[in-house]
Amino acid sequence: MLLFFLLFKLPVVYFDFGNEEYFLAEDEFTLKWIHSVEKEEWLEMYERDGGELLLTETVFKTFGAGVPSDGEIISAEDGYVHMRINQHLPEMNLTVSENAQTTILTEDKTIPLYELTEDYEFVTISVQRIHLWQYIGGKKLL
Repeated sequence: MLLFFLLFKLPVVYFDFGNEEYFLAEDEFTLKWIHSVEKEEWLEMYERDGGELLLTETVFKTFGAGVPSDGEIISAEDGYVHMRINQHLPEMNLTVSENAQTTILTEDKTIPLYELTEDYEFVTISVQRIHLWQYIGGKKLL
């Protein structure tokens, strides 16, 4: 039993802030921020898919700077453009800012990343396998 506890690893979404590390146990999350040019809310939906992140969908108000042009438009009647992306990413490097209000949403949590670090700091988001003992005693995002 002790050998299992020491060797077994679980996949998690891993957030590396450089001096702090956190993880999400959830398989899915949404990255939300305010677009710097459009000043509108932008959402990207991610899933943990094997050892990578899968960007499944993006949601935004209007076409403009930085908007993907090759995704499939999904019909929606909520005033937003929904676009299916389905792009695998080995990791995501993100600049976190209070101005953009960079936030992670899960089914039952809202995690303002900009409150976990200094303004305009980088965070690397990836899928990592961590030991069961790290999972039990580690820094989960609240």
